[in-house]
Amino acid sequence: MDSEKALELVKHGVTLLFLDVPQYTMVAIDTQIFSVGPAFKGIKMIPPGTHFVYYSSSSRDGKEFSPIVGFFIDAGPSEVIVRKWDQQEERLVKVSEEEEERYSQAVKNLEFDRQLGPYNLIRYEDWKRLSNFITKNVIERLEPIGGEITVECENEIVRNSTKIPMEEAPEKQLKVANSASSVGKSQRKGCYYTSIPRVVKCKGISGQELTSLNLDKTQLLETLLVKDYGGSEDMLLGELQFAFVVFLMGQSLEAFLQWKSLVNLLFGCTEAPFRTRTQLFTKFIKVIHNQLKYGLQKDHMGETGSALLDDSLISTDSFLHHVCKDFFSSLLDGSVVDGDLLKRTRKFKELLESSLGWEFQLGSAVDGIYFEENDEYAPVVEMLDDEALVG
Repeated sequence: MDSEKALELVKHGVTLLFLDVPQYTMVAIDTQIFSVGPAFKGIKMIPPGTHFVYYSSSSRDGKEFSPIVGFFIDAGPSEVIVRKWDQQEERLVKVSEEEEERYSQAVKNLEFDRQLGPYNLIRYEDWKRLSNFITKNVIERLEPIGGEITVECENEIVRNSTKIPMEEAPEKQLKVANSASSVGKSQRKGCYYTSIPRVVKCKGISGQELTSLNLDKTQLLETLLVKDYGGSEDMLLGELQFAFVVFLMGQSLEAFLQWKSLVNLLFGCTEAPFRTRTQLFTKFIKVIHNQLKYGLQKDHMGETGSALLDDSLISTDSFLHHVCKDFFSSLLDGSVVDGDLLKRTRKFKELLESSLGWEFQLGSAVDGIYFEENDEYAPVVEMLDDEALVG
């Protein structure tokens, strides 16, 4: 890149100015990680828009790291975001408005230019594919009070629940060095994720109708879209991306469980993809395709939390394999399917088969689907008594 082009990007791009950050601290933005050296004071040339910033303090030798703390930003051209390291709480804190104005002007005068690491624009496309539905409205709706996201403030119920190995990885971080004072912890709250019921319960309907509602989550999806998302499909997809980013990069168990709930909901719909929500499902398949394609790339493993995509998620016993198998069975054998949705679903199926070695033996919408006893992915079936069956 020539100097003139670089200067233009420096002036019009977003800048993160991080002051007094200790050496060896891990600082990251989107899919890019920086290890703090003696001269590091932040990141420059960041494209305007939404980004996820996260960091982890380390021991003096740089071998042990505390739980990750992250926050989303939605920044405009030439904006400067200033944070200063709080030594006692081991976290980045905001500065006063007066200080922010003074430091922002210094950045614009290029006084910190040599101490700022450049954002790698080649990797920006990766981030855009993972976050194109994460808007300012999505962030404001979901982020915790104060904006900081960390596993340290995750709900005790989530932490104490029975976990598969996949869900234990973020938990282990809590046993690493104590990275915040008790005062700081008490003020931090979790994200405001939408509550997604796993089982639909309705009063005043027959057992057969209740079974139907749980076999096909279309009605639940429609209810949630109206009640929680204001009718916006993109807000739902934004939450799906938000949760995946916080899980993958922030290593949040709560975020993984929310991502899992949303994936279960969408893959659990059999009517919506054919009739009412074809466009939503076309976009959804593209979103989850991009998420897994990025997360499963070997050169990313260990870089941004991708190592969390371990065998418990990508094995043939995982929830993902179960729900994908059922969805593929109903969609790919359908007589009337939207062309774009069919094309994207086939590409997604090919990704799973080529990257994970999964096999999907598709027959009819019923053939090849089985559920073991106590299978949490099995549909809820309401058993009717003999008289009801005869009638």
